Amino acid sequence: MDNNAADAKETISYDDPDAPWNREYSADEMAGWNDGVIAEFRGNDGQVGGDYAGATLLLLTTTGAKSGKPHVVPLGALYRGDTLYVSSFIEGQYPAWYHNAKADPQVTIELGGEKFAAKAEVLTGERYDEFAAWALAENSLLAEYQAKVDKPLPLVVLTRTP
Repeated sequence: MDNNAADAKETISYDDPDAPWNREYSADEMAGWNDGVIAEFRGNDGQVGGDYAGATLLLLTTTGAKSGKPHVVPLGALYRGDTLYVSSFIEGQYPAWYHNAKADPQVTIELGGEKFAAKAEVLTGERYDEFAAWALAENSLLAEYQAKVDKPLPLVVLTRTP
């Protein structure tokens, strides 16, 4: 494990030039970005180093809306009390994991050293409005980003299933 926890700096502003999303990466670096994070996550019971050292990540496995193949993406595990949810910054279009969850809400979550089935609820309407108001009040990075884009941020609640 790349254990840079002591070197990791908490990002408190979306515009922080050192934040991973504000750095420039080559096409090769971007192509394998998630693969390296996923391998490190799985090899270390959900712990990763580098830019995400100390963060609580999860792996979300969705079924491709078009391909029908499994797709794994690392995301920050966010909580509202006991409610687990995910979101992400968007650039022009919603991420594939969001479209996949809309098409098939049966997902798999890896969190820490645990793996379990879950249902993804893509929030819409009044439920979205209420949850988004809370999330943006509680998460300054999401709020700062939302102020810069026209599309509403994706918000998906994840509920463990038997």
